[in-house]
Amino acid sequence: MENFTFYAPTYFAFGKDTENEAGKYIKKFGGTKVLIHFGGGSVVASGLLDRVKASLDKENIAYIELGGAKPNPRSGLVYKGIEICKKETIDFILAVGGGSAIDSAKAIAAGAVYEGDFWDYYQGKEVKEALPLGTVLTISAAGSEGSGDSVITHENGMYKRATSGEALRPKFSILNPALTQTLPSYQTACGITDIMAHLYERYLTNTQDVEVTDRMIEALLLTMITEGPKAIADPNNYEARANIMWAGMMAHNNSCGVGRSQDWTSHAIEHELSALYDCAHGAGLAVVMPAVMTYNMHHNIMRFAQVACRVWGCQMDFNHPEITAKAGIEALRQFLISIGMPKNFEELGAREEDIEKLAYIACYGDVNNGTLGGFVTLKQEDVEKIYRLML
Repeated sequence: MENFTFYAPTYFAFGKDTENEAGKYIKKFGGTKVLIHFGGGSVVASGLLDRVKASLDKENIAYIELGGAKPNPRSGLVYKGIEICKKETIDFILAVGGGSAIDSAKAIAAGAVYEGDFWDYYQGKEVKEALPLGTVLTISAAGSEGSGDSVITHENGMYKRATSGEALRPKFSILNPALTQTLPSYQTACGITDIMAHLYERYLTNTQDVEVTDRMIEALLLTMITEGPKAIADPNNYEARANIMWAGMMAHNNSCGVGRSQDWTSHAIEHELSALYDCAHGAGLAVVMPAVMTYNMHHNIMRFAQVACRVWGCQMDFNHPEITAKAGIEALRQFLISIGMPKNFEELGAREEDIEKLAYIACYGDVNNGTLGGFVTLKQEDVEKIYRLML
């Protein structure tokens, strides 16, 4: 295990009706004038936004609304939010929605106290300061409610890039599993896939002797395998939704990733798909993950065989461990298909003729240096081969 530091100070309010306490938590963390950032649609139609605003009114907290956050959040809305914050002297941001609204809110929070272009942070500049923010989560997926991470697509070039910093961790996050019960099954499945990807990206490590975090990741993967189908079969299954919601946070606040190298190849390759085709991030990952694993499997056959046995219940073939490793990858692929995820390029709406372009941008676009991956170092020709495994 490698040396590490870990600090994750987000205050969590978990359970039914907790969104009605948003104002109380904003006051607890010093907010007096708030930008409420959200998408629209169900947040408005369900009355959630009204309940949140009522909680702020109760605490005499002023607020301004900024809706319009969409999946694969765009830079244009971030610039608009930054302008509002500076003009209106906003001192706290509240994101109401899923990972897209939260990621966009984080970008606004960083840009609002920075004199340069917020995109600098998504090209390698360290985020040292940001407005404080809180979240009211409506989908279990990205884990952004407990992490310091944010992903934004810049509309000039359609680059989808990430940044991370402790200043971006939410001061508080409100997690009411009941708010996820109205999600379409497809969106629930996309969230389950994203959560599993966050776990696998940490599991695929070159660090030795990380049994504690291996077992934590395996337990959370087993939770998704058990609870995911329950939530899809019965959207009103509160307990299944609750287990998925907390697993989603645990999967990405990095408590499972400390002391070990991490991969993030699947995310880097998928980001180009959702940037170009605007497909759901989880759907893209469902197609990308098995392809990446198949391509990288021989780098460490026993790591893939281990997860195959411990999580998917495969029998270990000690004479031919690659058979076990392949069985585990196929079990993952079949599980994702069984919950309604796409299985190939065509079902994502992706095109074979774009493969060279996708691979080039993944490896060389804007700040990239020609390679990607933390488990196996990949070049453009490798990434092209991985995309072709998805056809």
